[in-house]
Amino acid sequence: MRKGINFNLFLRLFQNMLMAILMMNFLFASAQDSSEKLFTDGNTAYNDGDFAKAVSFYEQTLEEGQHSAALYFNLGNAFYRLNNVAESIYYFEKANQLDPDNEDLNINSAFAQNMTIDAIEAIPKSQLVQIQQSIFSLFSLSVWSKITIIWIWLFVLFFLAYLFLKATQLKRIFFFISLLSLILFMITFPITFSVDQQQKNTQYAILFSSRADIWSEPNQRGEIQFVLHEGTKIQLLESLEEWNKIRIANGSEGWIKNANFRSLTD
Repeated sequence: MRKGINFNLFLRLFQNMLMAILMMNFLFASAQDSSEKLFTDGNTAYNDGDFAKAVSFYEQTLEEGQHSAALYFNLGNAFYRLNNVAESIYYFEKANQLDPDNEDLNINSAFAQNMTIDAIEAIPKSQLVQIQQSIFSLFSLSVWSKITIIWIWLFVLFFLAYLFLKATQLKRIFFFISLLSLILFMITFPITFSVDQQQKNTQYAILFSSRADIWSEPNQRGEIQFVLHEGTKIQLLESLEEWNKIRIANGSEGWIKNANFRSLTD
């Protein structure tokens, strides 16, 4: 009698769990369909030349929780057509974070950069830094993390096989495979750690203020070092009340007060 009750209870629980999973899948699929329709409607409006309407559809897609290089790229293009410099550059930069090797993106981003008032020449990077950045940008942080985890698990798996197998030939093969996995883990782990630290410690933003004075210190008793305008990419170094210390591409630093900017990590 008890066994029957337990079985029926288990069956009801299993049915409820199955229904919950099916419902979640249905809701997820509905949300996906809604987002895809908004994105498609945005593309249609863009192709029809209604760029403001396209922006509206694309922003609704973002509100649905969808983020992709294609979506950011299309938003950047639409804002570019509307002559909204800061918004265009902001979304091109967001797209670049997800798809840095996209040639069309890089070309369109360069056109948007030409619309800015500030012509800032970046500090040349050493060959070593260029090599480092090219390695770091091969994958996103999440992919680097997954690769690192895979290598350590493969090491554990093959090393256990080496310990428990008795055939000499197989032991030798699994030992060398486990050793290779460990070496690859030791290579990818510091890369993953460095990428993680770089993203945590380096925060960039796009300036949306039409004009911003950059001061030598976080008060107006200092001197104005230089002036920036909307669309300029800035690196956020530290903050003090309503002041933010920034750095621009040519290495110049200063303090900016109550500026309107959008962080690229948002």
